[in-house]
Parts: sequence; structure tokens; C-alpha cells
Amino acid sequence: MTEQEQIRKGLAGVVADETAISKVNPETNSLLYRGYPVQELAATQPVEAVAYLLWHGELPSDEQLAELRRAEREHRPLTAAVQAAIELVPLDAHPMDEVRTALSVLGAADLAGVGSVLDAVGTPEENLARSLRLFAALPAIVAYGQRRRRGQLPVPPRDDLDYAANFLWMAFGEEADAVVVDAFNRSMILYAEHSFNASTFTARVIASTLSDLHSAVVGAVGALKGPLHGGANEAVLHIFDEIGEAENVSAWLDEALANKRKIMGFGHRVYKRGDSRVPTMKAALDDLVAHYDRPDVARLYDALESEFVARKGIYPNLDYPSGPAYNLIGFDTVTFTPLFVAARVVGWTAHIMEQYSRNALIRPLSLYTGHEERHVAGYVPDDAAEHVSGRPEEKG
Repeated sequence: MTEQEQIRKGLAGVVADETAISKVNPETNSLLYRGYPVQELAATQPVEAVAYLLWHGELPSDEQLAELRRAEREHRPLTAAVQAAIELVPLDAHPMDEVRTALSVLGAADLAGVGSVLDAVGTPEENLARSLRLFAALPAIVAYGQRRRRGQLPVPPRDDLDYAANFLWMAFGEEADAVVVDAFNRSMILYAEHSFNASTFTARVIASTLSDLHSAVVGAVGALKGPLHGGANEAVLHIFDEIGEAENVSAWLDEALANKRKIMGFGHRVYKRGDSRVPTMKAALDDLVAHYDRPDVARLYDALESEFVARKGIYPNLDYPSGPAYNLIGFDTVTFTPLFVAARVVGWTAHIMEQYSRNALIRPLSLYTGHEERHVAGYVPDDAAEHVSGRPEEKG
């Protein structure tokens, strides 16, 4: 096998394209959004400003941020059609199915009247507007999904609250304390973008066919649902529930490793010296632990991390602190991955628009390992010339 034919399972190490949206700086082990370390953005910016940065390439001025917020608030309400679509999804289905269905309905409404798939891609201005509408609509979708599973009615959005505070208002029907809003805002920023991850690459593959932006986002939702990607933050909470308390960590880990069980929330394809986002999210978790007076959560977190790192040398990723943080805020465990969607839709749409701007169809090759050519018993081929050309040979 030549170097060009070398198979890289999972596309590990393959550079598929260029992007100006984000990268991991190996010198500082920092995740950069348009050049800015994400920890600096999480410490200083609202999530709306980070959305603007990922879409436009620069942080907004005060006037630009105010305009984005005005437009975002206009599209917050849960539409009757989307609410009806969510209510058709069985209550015992995973809420990611609600999200996927709701986004499909939003896409169909957005493209109503478009006569041809050739016209569905739209202009850059149209796709930027679609991206903002998705960003604005997802909190109501996610919040209502959780509320209806609890037997509660949807809570209308409030125009006097920023994105993070309004999201929590619609989810719980009460204003969150400032420390909770800040922790949630930081989590949304940390989850907003991460280069060519599985769901983002899925979105870019779909966009490369010149399918529409909503279809690309729906495909990304499907990729994010998997437990090896977005579903990992749910798995972390299931692990915490299994262990129960810090004193049980050693025995639980003995059994888990003996059974070759994958411990979710640890390890990352890109980070080899630890996920650069973890310290920022761990600080947010610490704030929540203090706010809710839950030192037991911190003890369990620290015990599992130290024990696993000591045994395996594998460090936590962002899902490890975000799972217990979302739990303390009050979200149901099955809502964690939809929260990831609400954050990552900003990165997805930035990548979709970047893909459209200099598109090439993404179509890799494969190395065939099946049977060599063989034939069906009793098959009589057509005339060879007709078989090749599709018409009889001309005679005379």
C-alpha cells in the first residue's frame, strides 16, 4: 500500500480542508475562536458576542451587539408549528429526536416557496439570517422539550433578559441567580465551536453537496447524538449516579476497568495534555457547588478524576465538568446533549457558510476489501457492443 493509499481510520491525522474559524494552539494548548483563546472569551463576553465573532470574524461593537440582540429576541418565541411538531414526538423518545424534528420543521418553513433544490442554498446574507434564527429558536425548543416531559406548559421568552438568562427562564419559569447565569453562559461559549469535530464535519459534508443550511444542521444533530461525541456529557452524569459518593470511586473503577468499560468524560482526539476548556468549566462548576452548597459533588468529581488520571494517564474533557454543572443548575440528564446543540449551532452554521464560500464536494475514496469480480450463475450477457455503448452496432 502506497502512502497515498494509507487508510487512517476515523480520518485521524487527515487534513481535509482549511478553516479560519477555530484551532487548537499546540504551543499554549488553547482553543482559539478566530484567534481569541476561548477561556478569555468565556471570562469576558456574553454568548451573543461570541456568536457574532464566529459568524463575522471579529467581536462586535456595542452597536453591532445591540442589533444582534434585537434580532435574536425577535425570533425567540416557540412557533405553533414547531410546538405541534415537538408534541408529536413520543414523551419517552430521546429529546434529541425533538430537536431534530423541530429543526426540520423550521427548515421547511424557511424554504417554503423555494421552487428548486438548486435555489435552496441561498445567499450569504440569507444564510446569516437563518443562522441567527436557529440560534434564537433553539432555547425555546430545548426548554419546552424538558418542560413537557415534566408535565409543564411552555414559558414564553422575555425581552428584558439576555440569551443565557432567558434560556434559563424558559427552562425553569423563574429568574436564575447571577452566578448560575454566568456559569451557563460560560458553558455555552465553551461548547460553541471546536473545528472539524464529527458533527461539524458532517454539516460540512452535507453543505458540500449544496444542500440547504437547515439540512446540514439536522445532519449535525444526528452526529452529535452519539455517545462518543455529544452524548458523552449525559454519560458522565450516569457514571456519577452509579458511583454515588466519593468513597465508592476506587471499587467502582476497579470493576469498570476490569470489564474494559469506556469511561466517558475522559480523553480527547485533539488534546493530548488535557482539554484546554476544562479549567474554565471546572471553575464554573466550583461556583455552582458553592452556590448550591453541594460539596459532595466536588468530592466525587475530584476523587474520580484523580483516581482515573493516576491509573490511566488520561485527562478529563469538557463533558466531565459540564455534566455535573448542568445537573446542579436543574437540567434533566437527557437535556444535556440538546444544550450542546443550542451552543454548537453557532459553530456549525459558521462552518456551513464557510463551506459554501469556497465549496468543493467532499467525496473521499475507500479501499475495497470484498470479493473480486464474480458472476451470477446462468446469466447470459447482452451483445458486448450493445452492453458497452447502450445501442446496437451500426452495420454496413
